[in-house]
Order: sequence, then structure tokens, then C-alpha cells
Amino acid sequence: MAHGSQRVRVMRGKKMPITGRMFVFCALLAGVLGLGFSNLGVNELVTAAKGGDPVSGREIYVNTCIRCHGIDGKGTLGIKLVPPPTDLTASDVQSRLDGTLFRRIHEGKPNTAMGAWKHSLSDEEIWDVLAYVRTLRVEAEGQP
Repeated sequence: MAHGSQRVRVMRGKKMPITGRMFVFCALLAGVLGLGFSNLGVNELVTAAKGGDPVSGREIYVNTCIRCHGIDGKGTLGIKLVPPPTDLTASDVQSRLDGTLFRRIHEGKPNTAMGAWKHSLSDEEIWDVLAYVRTLRVEAEGQP
């Protein structure tokens, strides 16, 4: 190319109209934003929005979860399990999204003693257990 000449870019096909670009952009955006909810069905999202009942959740917890996680949720009763049960009071657990914890209870955790509870508990009961687990949160020292 000679000095001072401009490069010409050749595009094959027609220029996509603004509406087409917007459609593609919106579709991509919806796909990206929807990834966090891809494993949740409509029922789970609706139930999550209204929350569970911690009182009912405690009753279920005492009858099912206490064997490994203990009454305080620290996992000390199942300490001999490999790997040991998750400490439900830990900040890394308590900081997880409700949907993430719901899926863990619903689907279980591979290669651990934490089996899937989807066959034994209804979705509503799992949300209730989760509401109770949220009450086990340990406040940081110096916090009310």
C-alpha cells in the first residue's frame, strides 16, 4: 500500500439492522444472566422468593441432618466420615446463595456421605431446612 492511502474493509453480506443487533445482544445477555439459575426450575425460584419456615426446618433437621451435622451444625457427629460433614455455621457456607445450598441438599455432594435428599424431602421441606440452617449462622466476634 502506498503511504497515505486508506485501508478499505470489505464486509460480505448485508449490514445487520439495529433491531437484529439488539436481538442478538439481548439473547446473549439473557443467556449469560440466566446461567446462575440454569439448574433451578420455576417452582424452586418461586419457593425461594417466599422463603422457608425455620420452625418446620428445625424439625426436619433434627430427624435427618443431625446424625452427621450435629445439633449445632458444626459437623462434629460425623467427624469420622471422609471427608467430614460440612460445618453449616461456617461463613463460607452461610455466604453461599440459597439456590446453591438448595441444590446441594437436593442433589447431594458427589464422593461424600452427603446424599441427595430429593427423593426423601419435598422441595418445600428442603427450603424449610435451609431456612433453619440460616439460623445457625455464627456472628463474628464483637458483632451482636
